[in-house]
Amino acid sequence: MSHPDKAVTIHPYFKVNDENLQSFKRLADDLVEITRGEMGCLFYGFTYSDGEAYCREGYKDAESLVSHLDNVRDLIQRLASISELFRLEVHGPKEEIDKLREWPSMKELRPKYYLLERGFRA
Repeated sequence: MSHPDKAVTIHPYFKVNDENLQSFKRLADDLVEITRGEMGCLFYGFTYSDGEAYCREGYKDAESLVSHLDNVRDLIQRLASISELFRLEVHGPKEEIDKLREWPSMKELRPKYYLLERGFRA
């Protein structure tokens, strides 16, 4: 059975120099552990390829995403000190994206927004 999809995903891509990769991975491990306890998180993890890191994350709605960003603000700032956030996307249905556009923490990040036009959640 499917139902309307309110989920939002955020797609941060980082460039990480070799000398900072182990420090980045330790911070990523901390982020995974902290995020594991968040009620609105659907999935969360890091992937790596050729000097880049990607955080694969999804939330049940806009409020859950913003709550996560507020929860991990300090660790994100630490990541930013040893890497470069070179691409940031947020995907979701228009109603949830409209909410995100108004949140100060999202305005600071200036992501590129993608609107979900068709889809479902199982």
